[in-house]
Amino acid sequence: MTDASTSVDTAARRRSAGKVSATRDHKFPHGLQSAAFPLNLRFLQNPGMMPQPGFPHLPAYDVKDPPLTDQRDLVHPRDEIMQTMERIYRYRMTTTSGGNLSIRDTNGDIWISPARVDKGSLTRNDIVCVKPAGAVEGLHPPSSEFPFHQAVYAARPDIRAIVHAHPVALVAFSICGQTPDTRLFHQAHFVCGQPGFAPYACPGSQKLGQNIAATFAQGPDCVILENHGVVVGGKSLSHAFQRFEALEFAGKTVIKARHLGEVRCLTAEQLERAQSRRVDFQPFVPSAACIQEKELRRQLTLFIRRGCRQRLLISTEGSFSARLDADSFLITPSQRDRETLDLSDLVLVRGDECESRKRPSRAAAAHRAIYLRHPGVEAIVFAHPVNATAFSVTPSTFDARTIPESYIFLRDVQRVPYGIQYATDGQIADYVSPGSPAAILENDGVLVTGNSVLDAFDRLEVLESTAEALINARALGVVAAMPESVIAELKKVFLC
Repeated sequence: MTDASTSVDTAARRRSAGKVSATRDHKFPHGLQSAAFPLNLRFLQNPGMMPQPGFPHLPAYDVKDPPLTDQRDLVHPRDEIMQTMERIYRYRMTTTSGGNLSIRDTNGDIWISPARVDKGSLTRNDIVCVKPAGAVEGLHPPSSEFPFHQAVYAARPDIRAIVHAHPVALVAFSICGQTPDTRLFHQAHFVCGQPGFAPYACPGSQKLGQNIAATFAQGPDCVILENHGVVVGGKSLSHAFQRFEALEFAGKTVIKARHLGEVRCLTAEQLERAQSRRVDFQPFVPSAACIQEKELRRQLTLFIRRGCRQRLLISTEGSFSARLDADSFLITPSQRDRETLDLSDLVLVRGDECESRKRPSRAAAAHRAIYLRHPGVEAIVFAHPVNATAFSVTPSTFDARTIPESYIFLRDVQRVPYGIQYATDGQIADYVSPGSPAAILENDGVLVTGNSVLDAFDRLEVLESTAEALINARALGVVAAMPESVIAELKKVFLC
């Protein structure tokens, strides 16, 4: 068992900042002094390799399973920064005055959010462009944190975009001198790696830029800032956002789980088991879509988007499917941002075949096994809502006998040992049934089934609300579950 956060010896970090096995001097415009930054030479020689501290043999993405951001980027930096900031603000992951985003263009221009402009109402014209020679183009001055963006880009040539914000959970880690352990679940670890920790310095100062860049140069792609917030880099802004969101999700889950008991992290072997699974379907060209398929595509995209906005799903994790007939279903694609999915992005799976030129979720085999075993199941969702996922990373028992709605919708929630859902033998279907429509997956969120897309989504909402109520109740006293006589009455009235 491994604790899910890492304490940082701040004094030691201050002493070691700047110590390197190889150094290079970088010159920074706008008064930021040149500084020696540590270089991870193996990383710089092979920028495609994302080093994973503690797990150097595990790549962030398998070469046969490229990341979500491999598509050609056609969005103007002004629009991408504006849209991403709107999303971060809508998710309540920053405040009106906090945080900044930037993109480094191929010609060396740095596009960055402005200083002293409401983050909740940015327009594309508010975004500032800083030229390599230091000239500023735009209606506003660039963010006061521009110097550290510049320093990170100098230290890490592979980074093309940066997200900096003050999301509540990661701020909690920053003010306790800790970093969340992303080995909580495989996706967070492979998306984020293990985060670094940068010692405190005054916002906007040369020293802050030096501290952050020195930490990034050691390999991490996510850095917690002491008594400040977090900085995340990526090869595009969408890539950086995905890391930022996944890290905040891991931090929230750790905090919630601490209320329940001991937090379990995955071993290197368990992480590799999750990452090495394959989607083995043969391609086929489907005929014209029927009305039922068109309607299910519409429902899935609407509820997936709602799930992301209600924080039941995140952009890099979770799968949602709907049955089309006895041996066909629609499912979310692999390695695509869930909130931005369109009708055509969903993948049609038919037996051991899938729609050509598309790649279904790596959970597609588990979905198929459940559909084959349970003819009454019409929709399935694997998700990672924070409170329910907190139960998955601790030994704490989830008991739905809290209020009538919870028991009627969820009944007896099973607990699935880690890795069952990755197996090819269909064993995952043993853990759900008409009498047990939901299950907790150890260190991998939850599984919910329903007799329609709406029914599955409704149950997911109830599961997360129940989990949150159970966690909150820990601060008040002992949870009083409904007695067997009440359960018997509910079964007789609602479940017969």
